[in-house]
Amino acid sequence: MQTIKTRIARGRFLLLALLLLISFALPAAADTVLKRGSSGEAVVTLQRKLRQWGYYNGAVDGIFGTQTEAAVRYFQRKNGLTADGIVGPRTAAALGLTLSDDSAVAVSGTQDKDVYLLAQCIHGEARGEPYKGQVAVGAVILNRVRSSRFPNSISGVIYQ
Repeated sequence: MQTIKTRIARGRFLLLALLLLISFALPAAADTVLKRGSSGEAVVTLQRKLRQWGYYNGAVDGIFGTQTEAAVRYFQRKNGLTADGIVGPRTAAALGLTLSDDSAVAVSGTQDKDVYLLAQCIHGEARGEPYKGQVAVGAVILNRVRSSRFPNSISGVIYQ
């Protein structure tokens, strides 16, 4: 049986490891951007505009996937922009779009509420598992945040 001191030390180590994992796994959002994995009304507007101008042939579904990324790259090449497939401030301006914090992908990084929610989820899913199992649960959640198949926030993945 573990002592309370051992459990507290283990919990602190787990929290520190998760904070490090989150900080390396999720890039900080310097500017508001639309990129693969983004979704919502801003992506619908982007897709409609690209389709209207002949850069995009896919469905206007509000999900920034590979077809949308390819269309953005094509638009960027044709307009002398860096062809990275990400709609940042310069690409948005060239498209005539205005990006705001609530219209773009939410990259949470080290926000306290997300760290707490992630810790609670790991505790709920893997509290009786060894340390490696608990880290694996956290890694699965963070990998899903980065995937275009799942919501692009920690809370979105957990509540799905």
